[in-house]
Amino acid sequence: MENQKAIDALNTLIEINNDRVEGYETASKETEETDLKALFAQLALTSHDCNAELIEEVEQLGGTPAEGTKISGKFFRAWMDVKAALTGKDRKAILNSCEYGEDHAVNTYKDVLDNDAADLTEDQIDMISEQYDLIKSDHDVVKALRDSLVEA
Repeated sequence: MENQKAIDALNTLIEINNDRVEGYETASKETEETDLKALFAQLALTSHDCNAELIEEVEQLGGTPAEGTKISGKFFRAWMDVKAALTGKDRKAILNSCEYGEDHAVNTYKDVLDNDAADLTEDQIDMISEQYDLIKSDHDVVKALRDSLVEA
């Protein structure tokens, strides 16, 4: 298929957004703090919105949108579950896990922009760049919140 490389690149981003949604649903369950629950819902919404655009683009190209998550996302969620259990739902530990996942999401977007641009249209590159900016902004919010916590 002529568009297969573009579809594959877009599906990579769908999977990382699926990872983010599942990761933030897990993180929300791991905390009792309402401010974090609200933040995690907002971060998951970013990925839902990004996925809506990505899925539409894959379908327009005649492809089938990815439905699952990346293997690395499963490891991220499992690691978060173990770490939260060991730390007694510690706020900084949960935010560390979230920031780790955000690093992976930012890097995935950067990799697609750096390595797959030749297979994408200008409109697709613009869409992915805009989503990258949103994901990077989310990353920075999580990192700043984590960094604002004072070690006890």
